[in-house]
Amino acid sequence: MKKIAIFVDVQNIYYTTRQAYGRQFDYRKLMKRIRTEGEIVSATAYAIHRGDEKQLKFQNALKQMGFTVKLKPYIQRSDGSAKGDWDVGIAIDVLEAAKDVDTVVLLSGDGDFDLLLEKINKDYAVSTEVYGVPALTANSLIEAANIFHPIDENLLL
Repeated sequence: MKKIAIFVDVQNIYYTTRQAYGRQFDYRKLMKRIRTEGEIVSATAYAIHRGDEKQLKFQNALKQMGFTVKLKPYIQRSDGSAKGDWDVGIAIDVLEAAKDVDTVVLLSGDGDFDLLLEKINKDYAVSTEVYGVPALTANSLIEAANIFHPIDENLLL
């Protein structure tokens, strides 16, 4: 049975599904689908901690589904902009996991991850799969993945 590690860029998935469909992503359906493909040895969701009740409930639901939830504080800059980026943390964790799994599944549309997928595919012969909203996923990321799974109506609440 193939070993699978899942990595979710929560902010990216939240905003892209909301923008494209006005709906939320269904993490339960995702887990059910991936479980049919092999053994999920790790599932990590990367999110921003704002401390509001709705987010805490969502994070607890992810934990109940088997996700490890990693949080970074929400940073409001003096100019009004906000920061909460997990790209480096995700990249480090993917590089570590790629040594011990057959497949890395990344949920994100962020093109910054294209080089990461190319590297683990080349260095570790790991299969890479990306789930993203087609219109809002970087072409370079789609091309870097062995398999691209479009997020559509079937994976939404």
